[in-house]
Amino acid sequence: MITAHLPVLQVIVPLLAAPLCVLLHRPQLVWIFALLVNAVAFLISALLLQQVLTTGAISYELGGWSSQWGIEYYIDPLNAFLLVIITSISTLVLVASKASLGKELSINRHTFFYIAYLLCLAGLLGIVATGDAFNVFVFLEISSLSSYAMIALGKNRKALMAAYQYLIMGTIGATFILIGIGLMYMVTGTLNMHDMALRLPDAEESRTAFAAFAFFIVGVCIKLALFPLHQWLPNAYAYAPSIASAFLAATATKVAIYVLIRFMLTIFGIEFFTSTGPWQHILLVMSLFGIVTASIVAIYQDNVKRLFAYSSVAQIGYIILGFSLGTASGLVAALLHLFNHALMKGALFLALAAVMYRVGGVNLKNFNGLAKTMPWTMAAIVIGGLSLVGVPLTVGFVSKWYLVITLIDQGWWLVVALILFSSLLALVYVWRIVEAAYFGSTEEALRPDTNGAVARHEAPFSILIPVWLLVIANIYFGIDTRLSVNVAHTIAQNLFGMMP
Repeated sequence: MITAHLPVLQVIVPLLAAPLCVLLHRPQLVWIFALLVNAVAFLISALLLQQVLTTGAISYELGGWSSQWGIEYYIDPLNAFLLVIITSISTLVLVASKASLGKELSINRHTFFYIAYLLCLAGLLGIVATGDAFNVFVFLEISSLSSYAMIALGKNRKALMAAYQYLIMGTIGATFILIGIGLMYMVTGTLNMHDMALRLPDAEESRTAFAAFAFFIVGVCIKLALFPLHQWLPNAYAYAPSIASAFLAATATKVAIYVLIRFMLTIFGIEFFTSTGPWQHILLVMSLFGIVTASIVAIYQDNVKRLFAYSSVAQIGYIILGFSLGTASGLVAALLHLFNHALMKGALFLALAAVMYRVGGVNLKNFNGLAKTMPWTMAAIVIGGLSLVGVPLTVGFVSKWYLVITLIDQGWWLVVALILFSSLLALVYVWRIVEAAYFGSTEEALRPDTNGAVARHEAPFSILIPVWLLVIANIYFGIDTRLSVNVAHTIAQNLFGMMP
């Protein structure tokens, strides 16, 4: 049955579809084809999540080779959850891509963009689905190289420098990850993650194992843009095409966080993480500095895409803070915020794509009076911003609540105070946008666009519909938390054995 091959189809479908785009000469056909591929990928991920939650983890051995000799795809609740997040966001972003790219890229570049997009999607899905450590690096490079290409296609010349900066930092991070994986292979003699987890305890006292851990964790922290290793992220998000910004902001860093969780808890184990060296405390301090510092920097940004990029650095800090606690309840909070942040930033960056489509820029001055001409877009940004702040009835409140409760249980009141303070900072930078849009002059909002017409209308439905689907998800999963919380608890139980 075809359902038995779903784990490999999850990766193969977009990977093979990317070069096939070259055969479709018309950009509109390429878009339809890419959208269809993404819809199929989402269906596969949903079926995998349902199967994993019903019958348990899935092991798929490629070519019939034993996992000791061949490559294994391994799907459990953790990566099945991530697969659904990636494919759902990717599909919604692609729905909006036709209109958005029409304003930001010349028509002859659309096909190249969709090829890079599908390759990036395949790479991200491969990282999540594979049970082979070296394949993590291979798919990481596929997703990274295609990300550099998408960013470089931005119409602003600064996009080239942003892509180059990302390439340099990404290469350093990938090199550290590869060295870490190589050292893991030295001490275990295998690249299969499950086998590594079984053999590493016998060698965890060795310097090689410690060095492998150090190289790997530094490389991953660069990839996930943990403060202060985040310098590549603001420019990459700010100058990439809006569709690329929305896709990468909602998925790429989440996959890097998945890699961190997978290797730290599945291969090295929580005891190695908490007792071998100061890694737990280092991540804790870096996350706290990132939460506060990035939020402060975001307040002073005039480019709203850069503002939300720095906000992403702060939100990544929340996720790593929950993970660094080294408890199952902390992991639940981290996983919830990972899922919720994907919904927030997907909605916000797609809404910025709508602003870019209609106004031609996303600086604060472009938002002056915009609520009068684009009320639905601004309402989406307001709701997404409230979710970032953590207002009740939004997803941002849910994950921050779980994180605060976990910190209170451990008696970390100072950290709780920092989280509340950072939420106030988020309110400040969100208010700057609201103030410009609802109380600013309409002169900028009504200026002629590149075609000489005055922008007095909302963005097209092809952009508004996916924006509002994500906005509704921000509210729905902020009220009905059964799916997200239950899946997060299931993942924590699998990784920790039991809930504290």
